[in-house]
Amino acid sequence: MRVGLKHSIQITVTEEMFAQFEGEVVHPVYSTVSMVYHMEWVSRQILLPYLEQYEEGMGAEVSVKHLAPVTEGNVIRFDAEVIYEKNNYLITNVDALVNDSLIGKGEVVQIVLPKSKINSLIANKNNR
Repeated sequence: MRVGLKHSIQITVTEEMFAQFEGEVVHPVYSTVSMVYHMEWVSRQILLPYLEQYEEGMGAEVSVKHLAPVTEGNVIRFDAEVIYEKNNYLITNVDALVNDSLIGKGEVVQIVLPKSKINSLIANKNNR
């Protein structure tokens, strides 16, 4: 893995991605929650080929600016680029674009840990 490594995905906006709370659509456009999900997903795809069998990546932080609405049927391209990689930290910048117009920007931080450490952290939280 190295700084500058890039990966892209494309998604098509569906009704399930609309801005909604408790099942009620607030706006019939692509939601910020969906944007966070897709930014984290494209960033994870950069990491996946580099994980050892005993390792797993965990999302640690996501910051997003949702800049423009996108309606159903539009295709959004998410372009992620590694801007920092050291030890067990990976930071990516992600742009969300529709027809090369920027509709969102974000930064995703992932931490790589041994699966045993993650399982231990989860077990300790569940025993409280």
